[in-house]
Amino acid sequence: MADHKGSTDLRQDRAHSARIYDYFLGGKDNYPADREAAAKIEQAIPSVRGVARDNRAFMVRAVRHLSELGVRQFLDIGTGIPTEPNLHQVAQETTPDARVVYVDNDPIVLAHARALLVGTPDGVTQYVQSDLTAPDRILSAAAVRETLDFDRPVALSLIALCHFVSGDRIYDIVDTLLAPLPSGSYLVMTHLTTDFDPAMVEGTVRAYRQSGIEMEARDYAGVSRFFRDLELLEPGIVAIEDWHPEGKQQAVDGVTVLPNGAPRPPAAGYAAVGRKK
Repeated sequence: MADHKGSTDLRQDRAHSARIYDYFLGGKDNYPADREAAAKIEQAIPSVRGVARDNRAFMVRAVRHLSELGVRQFLDIGTGIPTEPNLHQVAQETTPDARVVYVDNDPIVLAHARALLVGTPDGVTQYVQSDLTAPDRILSAAAVRETLDFDRPVALSLIALCHFVSGDRIYDIVDTLLAPLPSGSYLVMTHLTTDFDPAMVEGTVRAYRQSGIEMEARDYAGVSRFFRDLELLEPGIVAIEDWHPEGKQQAVDGVTVLPNGAPRPPAAGYAAVGRKK
């Protein structure tokens, strides 16, 4: 793939969710508009950096789990700026011949796409510049059709993404993406919710919207709607940190605490993995 850094309009004057996420993860690929938005968001949700890390950690756990179940194909939409471990690194660590297609609409992700394409000799990684709101375009992209075999299970990964599309149209979008995937495929998702700490998350939504970024948090019913035709894997739809937490947290007197003994902040989102019947 050609180096796109010299020819891509990075839209530095407008905040973008992928660059804000990069900032919260400690990355350097962000601009003043992103950092200004991030500061407002961090005022609303002081634990937001931990939330970003929790989303990343869930991706790692979920991909490893699905790889152990035999999944060898992944369609990751809303990829974000490369931050190790990337999804293909996790998948190909367990299954060297895993095939991964990344999709993102941020020009800076395109500029870094080469870093996303370095995988194992037996595996395949590809990148598509597109948007979640154009599911048909994603599915018809050459990199998707040539890399993924839709006769075999595919894991569709939508990590911290669907809350950036408001209204009911998001359900049609996800249904469109799932429709051509065969039985045994999976939907992997995290989603912002007001169920655990309404004031904190409502403040987060306001901060994003004030920065020009559409966002809608959804309650348990709203998140479960994505999985209405799928078989949920245990433990179901739970706080992101509680999806197979690998013993990193413990309860003391009924309160979940972090490894340093501090109480865990209220969860900001749900995580779930569902299997297509």
